[in-house]
Amino acid sequence: MMVASGMLDVSCNGRKGVGKCHLDPGHDCFSWGRFGPEENTMGISQYDPAAAGRPAWNAGKQVGAKRALKIKQIWSIRFYLDREGRMRDRALFDLAIDSKLRGCDLVKIKIGTLVAGPTIRERSMVVQQKTGRPVQFEITTDARGSLLAWLERRGGSTDDYAFPSRVDPAGHLSTRQYARLVDEWVTAIDLRPEEYGTHSLRRTKASIIYKATGNLRAIQILLGHSKIENTVRYLGVDVDDALSLSEATEI
Repeated sequence: MMVASGMLDVSCNGRKGVGKCHLDPGHDCFSWGRFGPEENTMGISQYDPAAAGRPAWNAGKQVGAKRALKIKQIWSIRFYLDREGRMRDRALFDLAIDSKLRGCDLVKIKIGTLVAGPTIRERSMVVQQKTGRPVQFEITTDARGSLLAWLERRGGSTDDYAFPSRVDPAGHLSTRQYARLVDEWVTAIDLRPEEYGTHSLRRTKASIIYKATGNLRAIQILLGHSKIENTVRYLGVDVDDALSLSEATEI
């Protein structure tokens, strides 16, 4: 196993007194550095998280793409947020669904990006933090209504963040707090939070549009992907999807 500084972990070499082999306790190990053998305590790299007793970042977590929400689930979350009087969260949720933005871009949206005079824009645009590419998005009627209600209560100028931090009023909502909110929303409607995340909201409308139209190019533009291959992987398009589209087309 290669580790930093060009060191190679060598096990079962027969040397004595330089650390026990992590593969066979009956043997000893040493590490071969750039200038010869070096001691490697316990035969494990110091850069291995397990050596420090730290679990892997994904230990006990479900990895892989997060599931998109279904239309019924979208309205269930909206109903829950309205019932609880959570005006900010309703506006944030609606904008997340419509904009299809990554969490890092969503939380940094400023009021001026959303408003035109006293009204909410029907379309807007942001420059993506990850790619540096601009992406446009629509703001539908329901989202405009919830955003207007929230911004009227929130106040502020066009240079202020639409969703401010409660710790630092001059800052924006953190991506970590946004992720906690999403966990809370999906849990409230009896979904498993480990199967959903902030990317679920980004994928939701794109998945619905793709299922309705099969237009990958349109989804690529809406998500701001530079390559259509990324869109294919993102949506999980497979052979069955392609065949279903073909079977639905009669000539």
